[in-house]
Amino acid sequence: MFILTRFTDLIRLDPTSFKKPLNDAIVDEINNCYANKIIDGVGLCICVYDLITVGEGQVMSGDGAAFVKITFRMVVFRPFVGEVLEGWISSCTAEGIKVKMEFFDDIFIPAHLLFENSQFVAREQAWMWCPDEEQELFLDTNEKIRFRIEQEKFQDLPPLKQGYAGSAAPNDEQDPEKPGVPPYSLIASCQGEGMGLVSWWE
Repeated sequence: MFILTRFTDLIRLDPTSFKKPLNDAIVDEINNCYANKIIDGVGLCICVYDLITVGEGQVMSGDGAAFVKITFRMVVFRPFVGEVLEGWISSCTAEGIKVKMEFFDDIFIPAHLLFENSQFVAREQAWMWCPDEEQELFLDTNEKIRFRIEQEKFQDLPPLKQGYAGSAAPNDEQDPEKPGVPPYSLIASCQGEGMGLVSWWE
C-alpha cells in the first residue's frame, strides 16, 4: 500500500525558517510542498521519510531566501494491482460503490466487479448480494468493506503553480477540461471469498 520514492528538488527556505535547525526547516518545506499531493505516475505523497543529500544553500540576487538542492525519500500511497485493502462505503449508485479510506477517497467498485447476483436497491440506496435463495446481504453506506485493487488511473493535469519545483513537481489541481475527475483514482473489485463487508466474514 505504501512505497518509498526518491526525489531530487530545489527548495526555497524562507528567512523566517532560518531560526530552525537546517534539516527540520528542509523537512517542513518538503512536506508543505509535497504532502497530500498527487504526482503523476507516482501516487499520493504522505510525508518525508528521510533526507539523502543536502546541498549548500545559495542566495539569489533580490531574494533573501536560501535555495537548497536536496535528494530525499517520501512515503507514497500507491497500492499494487491485486492488493487487498479495507475502507468504508461512502455512497452507492446503480453504477457501483464509492469507497473511502482515512486519507484517500477516490476508490470505485463498478457494478460489473461486484459479486454475481448483486443488484442495486434504489429505495435503500444500497447494493444487495444474494449468495443463495435465502440470504440477502446489503452493502450499506458507512459499512467497512474489503476489496481488491484492479486498476489505477492517473490524469494529466497542469503543473503546480510554484516559484520553484523539481522535475517531479506534485499537483493537486483539477483539470478545467475534466471537472470532477481526480488526478489519481483506483478501480477495485469485490468478488471472491473474504471480499465484501468485513462483518460478513467475522
